[in-house]
Amino acid sequence: MQATNASQEKSKKLFQTEMVETHKGLVKRIANHLAARMPASVQIDDLVQSGMIGLLEAASKYDATKGASFETFAGIRIRGAMLDEIRKGDWGPRSVYRNSRKVTEAIQKVEARLGRDARDFEVAEELEVNLDEFYTILSDLRGCRLFSFEELFDSEESRMQARSGDRGPSADIQEEKFKFALVEAIEKLPEREKLVLMLYYDEEMNLKEIGKVLGVSESRVSQIHSQAAVRLRAKLHNWLG
Repeated sequence: MQATNASQEKSKKLFQTEMVETHKGLVKRIANHLAARMPASVQIDDLVQSGMIGLLEAASKYDATKGASFETFAGIRIRGAMLDEIRKGDWGPRSVYRNSRKVTEAIQKVEARLGRDARDFEVAEELEVNLDEFYTILSDLRGCRLFSFEELFDSEESRMQARSGDRGPSADIQEEKFKFALVEAIEKLPEREKLVLMLYYDEEMNLKEIGKVLGVSESRVSQIHSQAAVRLRAKLHNWLG
């Protein structure tokens, strides 16, 4: 019996070592993907380091009987570990967080009153600022973790469930409902905002490249991207709490 247990433990450690070695590249890819959407203060080396910890945890806790491939399971754990590391920092001053709430609330009020998407100048009027001031607010939000799409798409509950492997049918149903609500919300975005998201996330173009496509400056693309994020938060406020 002891020999059998020792053999099983050895096989498990060999599997873990093999998985870690094989998936180092996955950690770097996820780190680069996240870093491209974060402020410059977020260092790729820090993300890789935290991601490797996530990979080690994934290798030790992976259960093939759960149905998910190791790469899928590890990707969730790696990304979650990186986001946890990012959350330890608080890059935005309190004024940025206050403004983020104000912008979300302003969009909700304008759209509830008019029954359609709020235009830039209408949100600015609701906030009692001019357009230039409104665009400055959006630029500030772009550098704040509160408006990272990674934060928007990953609820703390779903990350914890994914890490523990304890996902029941109700969690899967809720996740599917949220994804459906998210797709619906994106479809209802103004065309330019929807196009920016498509080019940025599907085509993986950077802001400068998108600016050339749209014929606008890189800073304007950044503003559109931020407004799309804040508009989605307003539309999904019931889900995001």
